[in-house]
Amino acid sequence: MPPLDVPTMLLMTAAASATMAGALAAVRSRRREGMGPWALALVLHTGAYVLYALRGAAPDWATVVLANTLLAGTFALVLAAVQQFQGRSLPWRRMLVPVLVTALLFTLFMKDYRACVITIGLVAPLQIALVLWALWRPQPPAQLRGVWLVTAGLTLQALLLATRSVLAIVGGIPLQGLLRVDGLQAPIFMSAFIVVILASLGYILMTKDRAEADNRYFAAHDGLTGLVNRRALVRAAQRDVAHAVRTHQPYALMMMDIDHFKAINDQHGHMAGDRVLCHVAELLRARLRAQDMVGRYGGEEFVVLLPGTALHDAVVLAEVLRSAVEQAPAMHQDQPIAVTLSIGVCGGRPDHADAWDALLRDADRALYKAKRAGRNRVDCLPLAHGMPEPLTAVA
Repeated sequence: MPPLDVPTMLLMTAAASATMAGALAAVRSRRREGMGPWALALVLHTGAYVLYALRGAAPDWATVVLANTLLAGTFALVLAAVQQFQGRSLPWRRMLVPVLVTALLFTLFMKDYRACVITIGLVAPLQIALVLWALWRPQPPAQLRGVWLVTAGLTLQALLLATRSVLAIVGGIPLQGLLRVDGLQAPIFMSAFIVVILASLGYILMTKDRAEADNRYFAAHDGLTGLVNRRALVRAAQRDVAHAVRTHQPYALMMMDIDHFKAINDQHGHMAGDRVLCHVAELLRARLRAQDMVGRYGGEEFVVLLPGTALHDAVVLAEVLRSAVEQAPAMHQDQPIAVTLSIGVCGGRPDHADAWDALLRDADRALYKAKRAGRNRVDCLPLAHGMPEPLTAVA
């Protein structure tokens, strides 16, 4: 096998970095996910490897000091990208100190190739360790496919650089200069090419997985209150009622409406209206069981699904919820806003899978009975066409 040509490998790595930087710049999203710092890191990586390839043809301050400072800057920006992806502030000290130390040490050891090998083999793995710590601690992102690719790529690079540094310290490998192949020179340059592709694709996968997770979340949740939305409520009601039919269990559903919500918006502004919606959502969520589901049905309307709950028990719970909201005004700009609910409840033992539609319709009818009766009250209707419950359940 013919020997690998080091300048060619260096330029291949530079070309891969430049290509990835352009690709990331093209797909960069408006969200602060670290794409910008990662793309800039690849630009610095490109510059570093171009300067490495010019060793002997350009001044040492450029091919030694500047090139390795750019490499240290690459890992600093990778750390910035990970921090931004995690939604944390940039750790400027951990980013800048290794870059400054690298510039200083390579200025001092510019003519000592062994010292340069040892320096980069100590500083770069330390920077990579900081990146991996930021990626995995205190907890990794929820989607791990891309995280594993980034980790694998950076770990490979760190291990090779650290191993070469140790061998240089103990004299275990001959050091013949940057552009000549020694024991670990070729694997390190080849790994740099692989790391650019592997880590960058992993980072793109991280952002893609997060975007898909966000899309799934917002397809089922209300963006303002964080409650499930109408589509998710209907889907859950269909599933739960079908289970109630199979197991002959009771099922109840509440529909509730914030009283005079338009007046709140008109008097206090829409920001206050949003605060009221979130306030009511928090109160409802805090007082329901784990198996219950509360969601925003639309506008100022909320729906609560109560599997395994008889009508009587649902009415008792509805009164608890109504009273809790009445007794806890929403706060907006340090001003209390009185809030009350009208609640309609429907429950029974469903006898067919489509009974969820009847539950929803009759809960809506009970809600409007409550509103016509003066608001801030609970009204109920038994489920039509369902199996009868014990008499105490509808008292």
